[in-house]
Amino acid sequence: MTQERALDILKTGASVFLTGEPGSGKTHTINQYVAYLREHGIEPAITASTGIAATHIGGMTIHAWSGIGIKKYLAEEDLDQLSTNERLVRRISQTAVLIIDEISMLSAETLSMVDAVTRSIRRNEEPFGGMQVVFVGDFFQLPPVSRAGDEVASFAFKSPVWTEARTIVCYLSDQYRQEDPEFLSFLTQIRKGEIHPDTHSLLLEKKVVLDEGDSRTRLYSHNIDVDHLNNQRIEALPGEVHVFEMDSRGSDGAIMSLKKGCLSPERLLLKVGAQVMFTKNNFEGGFVNGTLGEVESFNSLGNPIVRTRQGKKIEVEPVEWSVTDGSRTLGTITQLPLRLAWAITVHKSQGMTLDEAVVDLSKAFEYGQGYVALSRLKSFGGLFLLGHNKRALEVHPHILSVDMQFREDSQGAEDVFGRLSPEERGVMEKNFIRACGGTLEKSTRKEKKKTKKGEKQTTYDITFDLWKSGKTLAEIASIREVTLSTVISHLEELFMKGRIEKGSLGSIVPKTLVKHLAALNTAFFELGTDKLAPVFEKFEKKYSYEELKIARLVFLSDSHV
Repeated sequence: MTQERALDILKTGASVFLTGEPGSGKTHTINQYVAYLREHGIEPAITASTGIAATHIGGMTIHAWSGIGIKKYLAEEDLDQLSTNERLVRRISQTAVLIIDEISMLSAETLSMVDAVTRSIRRNEEPFGGMQVVFVGDFFQLPPVSRAGDEVASFAFKSPVWTEARTIVCYLSDQYRQEDPEFLSFLTQIRKGEIHPDTHSLLLEKKVVLDEGDSRTRLYSHNIDVDHLNNQRIEALPGEVHVFEMDSRGSDGAIMSLKKGCLSPERLLLKVGAQVMFTKNNFEGGFVNGTLGEVESFNSLGNPIVRTRQGKKIEVEPVEWSVTDGSRTLGTITQLPLRLAWAITVHKSQGMTLDEAVVDLSKAFEYGQGYVALSRLKSFGGLFLLGHNKRALEVHPHILSVDMQFREDSQGAEDVFGRLSPEERGVMEKNFIRACGGTLEKSTRKEKKKTKKGEKQTTYDITFDLWKSGKTLAEIASIREVTLSTVISHLEELFMKGRIEKGSLGSIVPKTLVKHLAALNTAFFELGTDKLAPVFEKFEKKYSYEELKIARLVFLSDSHV
């Protein structure tokens, strides 16, 4: 099934299982559907089975969204208690569309609990209380964690509500990641559990023995191997270490969830020569989650300049990850979208696209683990294999038997839907929008301001114009939908480039910081540094990094020659 046909089916309001091979465009299709809903005034609940996946999509875990947390089962009194949580009741009652990403890692028991909570709170005995549910994922990838002694993972599709919801299977057939037909054939063989002898021989040819200085990213199955290599490599590099601390704001629970799922660490240590990987998608910025590069230098603000493997130089600025509840932001963390990339775990690589990697599957212990690692790559040319065991090329035997049924169901859905006229589909789409409380007219979005020559302004230009108009830092951050830290970084860069005059930045100091400014400026002077970490430690973390950045900017403005 094409992405376009899957999107058409989603628009009718049917509950859908959106699946397909890695690189088939599942995330792209969901992003298109979310944009469509928002155009019509409908805010979907975007969730995922794990913290990492939730962070990727800017949502929350399904456990947090539904209020079940770490519960293994729900008693009647649990449902009664959840029904007294006003925030939870409001969230679930106002949701018309529920999206659950990485469904392969969600157990049938958990899905049944989510169903029970939504029926109870919405007082509706339809599956999931009458919401449209969209399951996204590929069951050939990592399965749910099995209970002790269980041989068979309790996959989500085994939950009775999967069938009750009359879930339509949309099995995407196009391929956008793998460029090498031979490599794509190899991955298909793994999915079918039928690896040809000549493929085994080809895989043996990919085995390598590395020297100590090899800088290519390695994928390991265990955290201990990843941490050991990254720590060893960063310590061995000469030169000054630059420390970047994660900033956070919001509820403790939301922040904890974000930190657990974020691929960028709370404390990032970088040096010139460090091998890094971008951890967030920014197509305009020239990188995506998985883009590899090397720290080449640091700019006047102390931020790293990374040269990617394709030769592009990127000045990396802090970005934010947030967890939302509809239009309400529950928590936000801010950090550079980077992590050390001499090594990464297979689990954390899920969702990435890599040009090349050294893969060690000699300790693979879970079905689908090898498939996830190998399918991150675009071609055989990018694969360098340290070793693999028997489990590395195995997928769960139960999935082999149900995958054919999923494909047949998808074809059947496409045949049925293909017989609907455009007029019939249009009526179904309008009825669904009305049922969700949306508007048939699309909402318009403001276009970015353009220069006189018709070219788009840079991000710095837009911040500069807003600052010149008298907007406060908070107002600029709100208008631009960026963090306060990003706005301050823009002003710093504008000052260093001479676009902001010396002594003109006193107005950006908030009233609460005015009386502390002299002490902070003295600290920068006495420590002989313009770096934030030493001052942060000197005052025993009394001031936030945003406050210190403001003080530093004023200090530089007053003393800059």
